[in-house]
This record gives sequence, C-alpha cells and structure tokens, in this order.
Amino acid sequence: MTTMLALRAHRDASTLVLEDIPVPEPGPDDVIVKVAAAGLAPGIMRLLKMGAFKHLPTTLGFEAAGTIAAVGGDVTGIRMGDRVRAHTFLNCRSCIYCRTDRDMMCPQQSIMGYAAFHDAKMPLYDEYHNGVLAEYVRLPYWLVDPLPESVSFDVAAKVHTLANAVRALKWAELPVGSTVVVTAATGAMGTATVKLAKHFGIADLILVGRHRDRLEDVAELGDGIPTSIVALDELPEDWAASGALSGRLRELAPGGAHAVLDYVPEGPVTGHAMAALGTGGALVHMGGNHTPLPQTPMALMMNMWRFIGTRACTRNDALEVLRLLETGALTADELITHRFPLSDALKAFEAVQSRDEPMWMPVINP
Repeated sequence: MTTMLALRAHRDASTLVLEDIPVPEPGPDDVIVKVAAAGLAPGIMRLLKMGAFKHLPTTLGFEAAGTIAAVGGDVTGIRMGDRVRAHTFLNCRSCIYCRTDRDMMCPQQSIMGYAAFHDAKMPLYDEYHNGVLAEYVRLPYWLVDPLPESVSFDVAAKVHTLANAVRALKWAELPVGSTVVVTAATGAMGTATVKLAKHFGIADLILVGRHRDRLEDVAELGDGIPTSIVALDELPEDWAASGALSGRLRELAPGGAHAVLDYVPEGPVTGHAMAALGTGGALVHMGGNHTPLPQTPMALMMNMWRFIGTRACTRNDALEVLRLLETGALTADELITHRFPLSDALKAFEAVQSRDEPMWMPVINP
C-alpha cells in the first residue's frame, strides 16, 4: 500500500478535502501507527480561520489510537502490532515547564494536526504537523503510550478529552464535598467532567446548557451524584441582561459554588456563571470565549475569586486517565455516541459543527 486516504486542509480555511496522499515512511526515531480510531474536535475550523495552523496543506486531527505498523531503525521497546494511543503534543521536553509537569505551557508546544500557539521556532511541528485523520500517521516514538487490552480504540482516541477534564478539575482545587457548575455540559468536555466528578469528591453538580432533555441525559453520567439542571431555553429571553442565569444558580447553590468548569465558546454564560461562585471559588475556563467578563478586579479581590485559563492537559493527566480505564475505576464507552468511516469525515465535521442531534464524543474509524 503506497497511498492512503486523509482529511486535509489547504490555504482556503473554509474548505476541507478528502484526498489520497502517500503513506508516510518512518525516520530513525519514528513509528507509523495504523489508525483504528480518531477523535473529532469542533474547534478545528475556528482555529483554521484564526490562522493557528502554521503549515498548510496538512492532515487534520490530533486524537488517535491504533497499532504499530512500522518502526524506525533507532527505535527500541516498541514492536509491530503493539496497541498504542498517540499523544500528539509536541514539546521541547527540556524547558522548566516540560520538567515540572506543565508541558502544555512549553513555548514550543504545538499539536499534530492542529494548532501552534506561539511564534517561537518549532522544529518538531515543522516535521510532524500532519495529523491523525488518515489511515496512517507518523510520529516520534516517545509520543505513543501502550494501550491496555481492556481499553477500546474508540475510547483511547478520546483519552485526550478526558485528560483535559482532569486538568480542569485539578486547577479548580476542589474541597471534598464540593458543589460544581459545569457549563456547555452537553459537549465533549462537559460530559467528560461529569463522568469524572466522583473521582474528585464532588457532592453536587449543576449542569448548564441549552436544552433540558440533553442535560438530563448527561446527568445520568454522574454515577448518582445529585444533579440540578439549568436549561437556557427555559430562562426569560432577557436572561443575559437581567442576570437570571446567575440568579438561578444562586438559588440552587445559596452559599455559592466552589467552582465553575466553563467550556462555553462564546457569549455571556461565562460571566454569569462566575457571579454564582462562593467566596474563594474558582472558574476554570477552557472554551476560548472572547466575550469580556463583567466582573471588575475589585469584585475578584473582595470575593477572592480565581479565574484560571487552561488550554490543554499534561502527558501525566493522560496517563492518569489510562490507568483509571485500565483498572475499571473509570468506564467511558458510553461517551462514544457517533462513529463515522473516514470516507464520511466531511459529513462528520458538518454534524459536529451543527450539533443538530445530541453528540458527546464522535470518532472516525478509518
């Protein structure tokens, strides 16, 4: 086999194409993974339009699992046929951030098949910018994690999303028995957070989203944690101006929430949810929302609130999720709601963008 199907982006940021390209050959320090499952990230189109992809054309996608199809001449300890998860974050591995479990802050960090976040020289991104929405992917040998037999390829492809939720929960520094608000709760990050809630001592959840029926389905993931629902389409039409959302959250948590895990990509929900924090509470944001917060520095000071932005997990967060999955302490198969063949990748992206039906974690199976 000399060619493979891949989902590619070209200079026209509004257009994705499926095309045949050469199957990659391994360099001395590389492995080739035959992709069994790859995740879909709705933010890809947004980042393309922002110019965050430094190399075009490129193959898209950064979440994947599969089997080793080839190894470079200098690679040891990895064999043909090994089941692996690809960790596609490219870091220098030597700066203070990489040495202290903060590798997502590395000045060279970039993501295969996704974005680069800095203007620094990125030799690894130059070499490995092609992503995983293809039949095969080439990556450095140190970026594959052994995949336990008990973990499916589909779930392994979404370990990154689960690990992002782990990172957000860690940043929140929750006390045992906490009350937590989760916004955009019906998306991939929201469902991952609810699924992980019991591992972080959360006693009460408040889920915020557009539609009650979808939120009720997500509430079932909480493994018995008492859960309240705030559906935006049930609030007064002027909720953004009247403060009805923050008022409703305060009714459900009169003493204020210990944390808000905020995954909203745009609009006023972030600021309204922050107003529902208790003294010393934290809002952890991972939605890329450009809407300014209404809170003044004085309000943050007097309430001792923390606003924490996080753009990614660490490698150790991902390994922690793999351990939870391997031991059975965490199950995530029910989070995989949609599966598409690679030949339908364009249709899959349209479905992810429109969200006309409930969709938690879709995957592509080449």
